[in-house]
Order: sequence, then C-alpha cells, then structure tokens
Amino acid sequence: MPAALVIPALDEEDALGEVLAAVDRSLVRDVIVGDNGSRDRTAEVARAGGAIVVHVAERGYGAACAGALSALAPDIDLVVFMDADGSDDPTEMERLSGPITAGHADLVIGSRALGIVEPGALTPQQRFGNWVATRLVRLLYGHYYTDLGPFRAARYDALAGLDLREETYGWPVEMIVKGARRGLRIAEVPVSYHPRIGSSKISGTLRGSVGAAWCILAGIVKYRFADGVAGGARPHERA
Repeated sequence: MPAALVIPALDEEDALGEVLAAVDRSLVRDVIVGDNGSRDRTAEVARAGGAIVVHVAERGYGAACAGALSALAPDIDLVVFMDADGSDDPTEMERLSGPITAGHADLVIGSRALGIVEPGALTPQQRFGNWVATRLVRLLYGHYYTDLGPFRAARYDALAGLDLREETYGWPVEMIVKGARRGLRIAEVPVSYHPRIGSSKISGTLRGSVGAAWCILAGIVKYRFADGVAGGARPHERA
C-alpha cells in the first residue's frame, strides 16, 4: 500500500530537520511539507531532508494540509499526517498505519490520552479543550474518542470522499466528525507526545488558544446539524 506523509509547517526550521531524520522511509514513499508562508528556512530544511515542498499561500492548518495533498502521486493509497514541531514521534508511524494496512480501519487517530505525554508537552488549556471536544463529539454523534490529536492516518479514498473544506484548526475535527457520519471505521492507537521544539503559534498565545478552540468546537456542532455530508469530491485534485 503506497503511503505518503503530510506535514503542515509554519516557521519550523528548528524542529523539521530532526523530524524528517526520524522518518522511516521504508514506511512512506513520499514526504510532503505544506509550507504555510514560513519566513525562516523551513522550505530549505524540508528539501534537505528529502521532502517535497508545496508552498501554500492561504493561511491555516487545513489549508496547509490540503495544499500538501495536492502533490500526492496518483497511486498513493494511505496518508499519514503529523505536526512539524517534534511533538509527534515519527517512529510510531507503523503503529498508526497498522490497522489500515491490515484492513481493519479507514481512519486511525493517534491518541495521546492512551499513550505517554511527557511533562510540559500539553498545556492545561489543551488538555481541557480536548476533554470538552471529545465529550461533545460523544454527545452529538454517539462516538467516543479519547483524543482528537494531529497524528493520524487515513485511506486516501476514504479521506477524499469527505470533501474537507475547513482551512484552519477545524480541519482535523471535520475529518473525524464527517468520517463518523459517513460510517468510516475509525480506530485509536496510543501514541506518545513530546514537548515541541520552539515556541507554539497556537497554544503559546491566548489568541491562538481561543481561536483554535472556537474552530474545533464550532466545527463539531456545525457538521452535526448540516444537511447531509458531502462526498465524492477530493480535498484538492492531486498530481
């Protein structure tokens, strides 16, 4: 099953080289970095680490992921997503993709709640926000997940059928709630979580934390009461 790793990035030159060096290239054929307007050497570091770089002018986590997906080769069947800041552990990628390659799942969430979180890796507001979000998903959709974390894997055809449209922090939760509504087989596996390298543009600021929380919670509610779930269209046409 040909696989690709997608990494959205914004000013992550300090962390990205270390992240790419830890990626097992026997598990993923292509590594694609969605550079979301970095003003540092993120793009150069990515290329030096063997990644394909897609420059995405539209700001936002979802926009960066969708832009990177546009560079997928036509034969890619499995896509892994992870952050560029060193908080996710690339050596756990096989654990994450295992249920998909075994034919047991369409989408797999790396659960930090089930794994080991190093001290300082998650702020109190991140922990509380994740607690609220997972329980809201359970209340509105009847599905209980322990985490809505960024380290995840998906079959590309299942992902493309979700017609993901969120351009900011709501993109990851849109994937989960639309997947739940469409009956995708969604699994969780425990993953570890490490303190990020460098400063966060989201959880490190009040504005970023509030903005991310709003996008996530609003998205959970919005897609529960949307009329149907769009399907069939790809998130972005790939190469």
